[in-house]
Amino acid sequence: MARRALRPTRHRRKVAPRRAVIAGLAAFGLTGSAVVVSGLLAPAGAATAAWPEVKGSVPVGRTLPVSGTYDGGLKRHYGTGALGSGGQDEGQDPLFVLQDGAVLKNVVIGSPAADGVHCLGSCTLQNVWWEDVGEDAATFKGTSAGAVHTVYGGGARKASDKVFQFNGAGKLVVTKFQAADFGKLIRTCGNCAKQYRRTVIVNDVDITGPGKAIVGVNANYGDTAALRDVRVHGDAKKKIKPCVRYQGNSTGKEPTELGSGPDGTTCRYTASDLSYE
Repeated sequence: MARRALRPTRHRRKVAPRRAVIAGLAAFGLTGSAVVVSGLLAPAGAATAAWPEVKGSVPVGRTLPVSGTYDGGLKRHYGTGALGSGGQDEGQDPLFVLQDGAVLKNVVIGSPAADGVHCLGSCTLQNVWWEDVGEDAATFKGTSAGAVHTVYGGGARKASDKVFQFNGAGKLVVTKFQAADFGKLIRTCGNCAKQYRRTVIVNDVDITGPGKAIVGVNANYGDTAALRDVRVHGDAKKKIKPCVRYQGNSTGKEPTELGSGPDGTTCRYTASDLSYE
């Protein structure tokens, strides 16, 4: 398949909504650079937003590199050839690789999804939808402590393991996202050869069971997870753990679970930050 030329696109800023978002996230220590806003702002309550109408299909036979902005126009991108096995094996290639500072927006990732999206530095995933998650929906690999990985809007379904895998350093901010039928929404890497301190912020999201955990983080590496305005659906017995603490390692061994629930240090939330509907 011929590679599609990737051209940066320009967008007009909407100053007032941008200020509103930044003000709303100020409590989390975010700056304007952590949020990309281009007319997709919506009221709180991601579950009330319908999944987008797909506007075409794009078969992807080779990983698409992105620098600048890639606007998929809400077309369904799906793997073919080597990217089309549909398996859950570790080490698959992704459909997209985002360079430092890249933006991926208005993309529907269908099945087969391969290993979804890889971010090599700070990146933004805006209005990206995974219909059937493959290995992982997105993996964040930036190695700078100042890297900011932003997920704004969008959603994911059928992630038997993880939706977002956070292998690198820095901060991951997930806002106005919805996930259904998943293992974990976010997991900081528990046994990567190179480990970092990682910050996770989950704000204004909708979670629909079945699921195992919203966030899993490594307490021994100084990870933190803050949850705010999380709405959980289809989990009347509260089986989905909001935040799980692990003893991570760099040897490749399975990490040890230390406990779950708010502790004010690693898992930062209170009962009022979650609602069950």
